[in-house]
Amino acid sequence: MPKAFLASLLSPTSALNLNAFVGGVVLYRQSLSVRGEPCRSAVNPAGGICLRFLRLLCHGPWDLVPRTLQLGRPQVRALLRAALWAIAPCVLASMLGCSVKKIAVNKLGDALASSSGTTFSSDNDPELIAAAAPFSLKLMESLLAESPQHRGLLLATSSGFTQYAYLAVQEPADELEAHDIAGATRLRNRAGLLYLRARDYGLRGLETKHKGFASALRKDAKAAVMRCDKRDVAFLYWTAAAWGSAISVSKESADLIADQSIVEALIDRAAALDPDFSDGAIQQFLITYEPARPGGGKDYEARSLPHFNRAVEIAHGQMAGPYVSYAESISVASQNRAQFETMLHRALAVDPDARPEWRLANLVMQRRARWLLACEDDLFLDPVDAAASVDSVAAPAKP
Repeated sequence: MPKAFLASLLSPTSALNLNAFVGGVVLYRQSLSVRGEPCRSAVNPAGGICLRFLRLLCHGPWDLVPRTLQLGRPQVRALLRAALWAIAPCVLASMLGCSVKKIAVNKLGDALASSSGTTFSSDNDPELIAAAAPFSLKLMESLLAESPQHRGLLLATSSGFTQYAYLAVQEPADELEAHDIAGATRLRNRAGLLYLRARDYGLRGLETKHKGFASALRKDAKAAVMRCDKRDVAFLYWTAAAWGSAISVSKESADLIADQSIVEALIDRAAALDPDFSDGAIQQFLITYEPARPGGGKDYEARSLPHFNRAVEIAHGQMAGPYVSYAESISVASQNRAQFETMLHRALAVDPDARPEWRLANLVMQRRARWLLACEDDLFLDPVDAAASVDSVAAPAKP
């Protein structure tokens, strides 16, 4: 029977149903060469029941018709065949529904995982993205409930919750603290829970390739991450970013603080495998992390500076993040007020429209730069020292 006619019977708009049905027919015909009952697992998920139905479609419902009618009543045979084909869509839909649903979920998951980042990252309205993100995140969680091993969805959900927690929860908490400490605390607690949710999705993504990875991290983090290769860098980065952020907003949680060595193992492994990942995201992470690295000593500025310079070089000076990270983490820690101002003014000088794919990140970081400048007197004990040196910090490269 022509494939076009099958399509019109099964679903005029769905190639998935058609492909599943035709695949089942092929499997059934292959099974005819084997003596005995066809294998029940040949067609998933209907098994032998689906194969028997396909046999009726391919050869006719002769087992249901008395032999006298088969031989003497061709019109009855034709009628029964037509009736069987008429109910085929409903029967096959129920038999193959689970498989078709899984395929559809995976296809939708692929589309969401590949497109949502670009759609959001190029937007020029951070408030709009903060309001829209929860729907996308819950949609991805719903799809993961149907396809829990989908690596693309796991990565998109991990990174999505991490970025949403910072944009919509942690950043507002920091800005609110000067006026409402209790409100800021509530927001930070919420941010911590969102970061942990993002961390768990990242760990699930790593578990899809490395069984027992999460438990191995707890036993020996440095040994566990050695199982990861370059294909795992995105999961390593976002898991570390989410976990580290959860620690930063939960400073009173001893259990979380004890996990810092795990964060260090994850990000160091990612840096060893692909130091320039995602336009310098790992380098920017390490700018902030070096002052807090256990056992790092007081030379954190010397350790952070190469990461800053490399991040600026990768982005050609068109990303505000490295300047804000350096000012907030290094300049404040060293009480270098002039350097602090220089870094933040460089961040504000970045043109958000020069690189559309970085527009949202630049706008968010520039907002933080303005807030930090407004809080400057609270961050530094001494007045501005015009003689403070900023020569050691690389100037932004020209676009």
